[in-house]
Amino acid sequence: MVHDVLIAGFGGQGVLFMGNLLAQAGMEEGLEVTFMPAYGVEMRGGTANCNVILSSEEIGSPISDNPVSGIMMNEASLVRFLKSVQSEGFLFINSSLVSAGLVTRRDVQCVAVPANDLAKRIGNDQMASLVMLGCFVEWTGVLPGAALPRAMEFMLSPKAREKFLAVNLAALEEGVRFARGLRAEGRNRGPEVPEPGA
Repeated sequence: MVHDVLIAGFGGQGVLFMGNLLAQAGMEEGLEVTFMPAYGVEMRGGTANCNVILSSEEIGSPISDNPVSGIMMNEASLVRFLKSVQSEGFLFINSSLVSAGLVTRRDVQCVAVPANDLAKRIGNDQMASLVMLGCFVEWTGVLPGAALPRAMEFMLSPKAREKFLAVNLAALEEGVRFARGLRAEGRNRGPEVPEPGA
């Protein structure tokens, strides 16, 4: 098994934390893992991105030019990286901020997740990245469902756990519920993009 993913958004959306958490969860499951963050203009509001590879075998290169999956948290990232995702791969877009009309490819399975709107349900729209990550893992099945919560507990300090663990786990679970809801409705078996909140 090899699954590589490009995660992109603007600085402050938690893109690098998403990648770090996914990589940690992969290690917890005994997989070979690489995590390659892109540092630079993201600190000034530019596009931040990272590559994560999860594999049951040794990884030859830490960066993939054509990842199986792409997670796009804003429109600038979608415009920049849309062509990178493999044909027949997965494209997750944050439909709270990204217009579905920008997804011009029909050879990828596109999952539109209103991540900011779903995060507001748990009272904190800053958790949109974790909503998206929960949906990604549930939809692709790349990791067991308990992997992200376990990795979250490992990554947070005792003080941070007390303050943030509950809301972080709630955000992950909101994403999982959204993915399960789409699957139950038989949605998103191809490149069609469901309407936000549908």
